[in-house]
Amino acid sequence: MLRRFYQLDVFTNKKYAGNPLAVVTDGDDLSKKTMQAIAREMNLSETVFIQKPSSNRALARLRIFTTQQELPLAGHPVIGTWFLLAQLGVVPASEGQVHILQQTGAGILPVEFSFHDGRPVRVTMVQKPAKFSSTKMSPKLLAEALGLRVSDFSRDLPIQIVSTGIPNLMVPLANRAALRKIQSNPNLLQKATKGSGSVAYCFTQEKSGNVSARGMVPWGLVEDPATGSAGGSLGAYLVHHGKLRPNQTITITQGEDMGRLSHIYVEVRENRGKLEPRVSGSAVTVLEGQIEA
Repeated sequence: MLRRFYQLDVFTNKKYAGNPLAVVTDGDDLSKKTMQAIAREMNLSETVFIQKPSSNRALARLRIFTTQQELPLAGHPVIGTWFLLAQLGVVPASEGQVHILQQTGAGILPVEFSFHDGRPVRVTMVQKPAKFSSTKMSPKLLAEALGLRVSDFSRDLPIQIVSTGIPNLMVPLANRAALRKIQSNPNLLQKATKGSGSVAYCFTQEKSGNVSARGMVPWGLVEDPATGSAGGSLGAYLVHHGKLRPNQTITITQGEDMGRLSHIYVEVRENRGKLEPRVSGSAVTVLEGQIEA
C-alpha cells in the first residue's frame, strides 16, 4: 500500500536549513516494526507517523521514531508535523491564535498556532513541567567525549539532566569559542552520559539572554541541527538557576556550525511552582511523495 509522506525543514523558514523531518500522514494500521523500518529508511533524526487518536480530546496522535527507537516526545517532530497539518487544512485556519490538543507518548499535550492571511506562521508546543536530576558523571570523561577540556565548562552553572518529556543533559560552556571547537565522539559520549540523557545540549548564554547551542547525540547522526525538547529543558534550567526570567522569550540559535541554521523560541511560565516551557518555531516543506508500506 502506498503511503503519503512529506519532508520538512523545521525551526527555519528557509529550505535546506533547520532540522529535516519526515512525516507519514496516513500511519494508521502500521505495525511498530514497520514504522521503525520506515524511520531507518528515511535515515533522519526523526520520522513521524500520524494516526487517529485513542482520546477524543486530541485532534491526532503522533508516533515519533528515531532510526533506532520510538520516542514519547520530541520538539522538532511536533513543530514540523503540526505546521504541515496546518498547511494541509487539518487544523482549521483562523486569523490569530488557534489551540488544539495532540496525543503523544508523553500524554495529551496542547499545541498553539499563529495564523496570518490563512497560513500558519508559527507553532508552539507546551511541554511537560520540568524535572531536574543530579548527575554523577565524570566532567573529565564528558569533556573528552566532546573534544573539550574541563576548563571549557562554565563555572557558574552545573552539568544537569532536565526532562520536560524526555531527559536531556544540559552542558553549560564558558564561551562561544568552546562551543565551536566541539568534536564529539558518540561512543565515548554514550559511555560518559551512561544513557542518562538523550542529547548533550552544549550551550553558551549571551547577555541578552539568547543562547547559542549544539545538540550532540550519542548515536547515528552525531549532531542535531535543532533540538526542541532540549530547548525547552534549557529554558526551564535557566529559569531554575536564575539566568532567565519567567515569561521572557529567548531565541536559541542552533545548527550554525553544521551549515543548517535553526532558530528555536522558548518561553517558560510558572504554574503552581512548576516550570512549563513553551517551544515555538516554523517549518518549510521541501519534499512530497509516496512510500510503499
